[in-house]
Amino acid sequence: MMTIKPQAYTLKNGLTIIMVDTKTFPTLTTMLLVGAGSRFENSKNNGIAHFFEHMAFKGSKKYPNSFIISSTIESLGGVFNAFTSKDYTGYWIKATNEHFDTVIDVLSDMVLNPLLVDEEINREKGVIVEEINMYQDMPMQKVGEVFETLLYKNNPLGYEITGTKKTVSNFNRQMFVDYISSLYHPNNATLIIAGGLGKKDYLKIVEDKFNHWLNKQESKFLKVEEEQTKPEVFFQTKKIEQTHFCLGFRAYSLLTDKRKKAALSLLSVILGGGMSSRLFIQVRERRGLCYYVSTSRESYVDVGNFVTQAGVSNNTDKIKLAIETILKEHKKIISEGIAEDELKKAKELIKGRLYISLEDSFNIAAYFGRKILLERKLEQPTDMIKVVEQIKADEIITVAKEIFKPEKLNLAMISPFEKNQLQEIESTLNI
Repeated sequence: MMTIKPQAYTLKNGLTIIMVDTKTFPTLTTMLLVGAGSRFENSKNNGIAHFFEHMAFKGSKKYPNSFIISSTIESLGGVFNAFTSKDYTGYWIKATNEHFDTVIDVLSDMVLNPLLVDEEINREKGVIVEEINMYQDMPMQKVGEVFETLLYKNNPLGYEITGTKKTVSNFNRQMFVDYISSLYHPNNATLIIAGGLGKKDYLKIVEDKFNHWLNKQESKFLKVEEEQTKPEVFFQTKKIEQTHFCLGFRAYSLLTDKRKKAALSLLSVILGGGMSSRLFIQVRERRGLCYYVSTSRESYVDVGNFVTQAGVSNNTDKIKLAIETILKEHKKIISEGIAEDELKKAKELIKGRLYISLEDSFNIAAYFGRKILLERKLEQPTDMIKVVEQIKADEIITVAKEIFKPEKLNLAMISPFEKNQLQEIESTLNI
């Protein structure tokens, strides 16, 4: 069985360092995760987490512009990027371990000493507005955001990560300074170094770069208060060639009992986790209603959701049949149960996909970093697999009974339909 042995250290200023030696190729992913995502924003600065992620690459004290940053990393044969989620922002560089000194120098300077030049801020506004436009033209991706806007509409968790064209256009240097001051501090961050480490003294090198990073008062987010009492819908009208929808339920948070979370993962795999899943067979293969259909779950510290997404032709009868079929398969989990061979296959799929993903040092860094940053624990992948392997079919059915209730059901859809057609589609939400 696969074993990864991460080593955890904490600097005097509170920064957590995770080192994972894969003892394979002499390459590393160095990743800094900061607990600063869109759910920490408000209506005026929505999008600032994502915008600052861009600005970190626009120049720092030692590396004063984007060309110098990119040239420095690429001259090492490295690759680099960043990402923003609702919970956190991540910055990463992948390169050979012999260049770690330069990698950590660039990474630390980008995040701790950004220049935030007014000219660069104003130029980047146009870039991000075009990024927002791009996502608007990608309904397959956009509908997931619409779904969470429906679920968390009275909370920043329902905000779009990119922000809006209006908020982005109003950002100025002082807003970035205030934002960084409120969230970017060492006890709200984790640095992960994963790959073939070799014999370098990584801890000393990291400490030299981050020991002057000062702590500040911990920032908190507004927790979601869920009060849904009936099925809800959110329809977005757009002239597109295919209707995309997310049909799902409110579910468990990240801090829920681990057996329930494992059962929910298995449930998502059984319903729509692969080409042999129930929904893929029933919605695509047997009825030919869609090209793609899949089920997944999303967990935050305070709430979670369980959702099936599909793209169906702009035909109300076919969309209604797809929704009815999906809900029917949800019901069958409770009424007909789960066969042992189906459960065994789902367990193997979870185990196999996790292990395959951990072939990449980037995924190893992200896995352990997220565990520490959000759950405050250093859990082995094998620990999670052990729990999954212990789950019985009746536990999954119990979870299905808890989750699959009308008062937890939500439908988000992007389509070209008129009001009367949408009302017809909404009528299918009767479980």
